[in-house]
Amino acid sequence: MSKEKVLKLSPSTLNLFLECPRCFWLDKNRNIKRPRGIFPSLPGGIDSVIKVYFDEYRLKNELPPEIKGKVIGKLFSDISILEKWRNWRTTDLRYEDKSLNAILSGALDDCLIENGSYIPVDYKTRGYELKEDPRQYYQTQLDCYSLMLNSSGYKTKNIAFLIYYWPVKVKEGGIIEFHVEPIKIETNIESAKKIIKDVAELLSAPIPKQDSGCEYCNLVTDRKNE
Repeated sequence: MSKEKVLKLSPSTLNLFLECPRCFWLDKNRNIKRPRGIFPSLPGGIDSVIKVYFDEYRLKNELPPEIKGKVIGKLFSDISILEKWRNWRTTDLRYEDKSLNAILSGALDDCLIENGSYIPVDYKTRGYELKEDPRQYYQTQLDCYSLMLNSSGYKTKNIAFLIYYWPVKVKEGGIIEFHVEPIKIETNIESAKKIIKDVAELLSAPIPKQDSGCEYCNLVTDRKNE
């Protein structure tokens, strides 16, 4: 990648890098995207409803009863700023590494504040009870949120919360009851910085070898062998 070109990154693109360096290299250097299927609208709809629900308690300076006593701090009170952060097109949360000519930015669902420190919050919906360790999927995303907040002038506590929602049962009138489970995750902004440096190094190198564990890399190989 040319040094003159700004490397624009997000938590999701860094996850792609961690999943498959080759797919990431092709995306950024050749603009060859992974195939995308039909994305269901239900998770996005639930996410929007959750935001409205949290904002109702935010205006009352309260926590929703489902998470009261399970998280620390209080909800970030400035809805106008939060609305900007929630949209990747308008967010001003960012981290810039001028030596790499790289910028990390992304949308943030919510935020808690305790003693002047900011704690990123991300809502997660799933179809069944959480059994696996969520850090294996979301550690980098949460590290990035802490890094972006900290770099934008908001002191952080090196922790974040995932707030999980999964359906329990359907009640009369089509009302779905959800179980709500907040999970505290320790974050490391230095880890996010290192990944960004690794990304820049990768993009300046020749295309990586095919990853045997990547279904997209294997799809291309399988088609060549047909």
